[in-house]
Amino acid sequence: MARINDVGGTEGFGAIDTTDDAEPFHADWEARVVGLFNALRARGIVNTNEFRDAIEAIPPVAYLSMPYYERWFTALTTLLERKGVIEPGELDD
Repeated sequence: MARINDVGGTEGFGAIDTTDDAEPFHADWEARVVGLFNALRARGIVNTNEFRDAIEAIPPVAYLSMPYYERWFTALTTLLERKGVIEPGELDD
């Protein structure tokens, strides 16, 4: 079963912007999400495969409406809740 991120061969998404972006992050929170992922992975709390699976499991409408690093944050939140590290909804505010 294909997931929303698996769009190989699909047309209609428009041209891909191939210009280089001088900034790796557009907001401080994006860098923090990457740091959080790296820290959680280094401590063995999450691994890359389950992280990728959590991103790919985001419902299609939500996935397509989220910026890139919001998908990362959503996946990390899902994994932390699933593993009992945080309570469901704890980070909603």
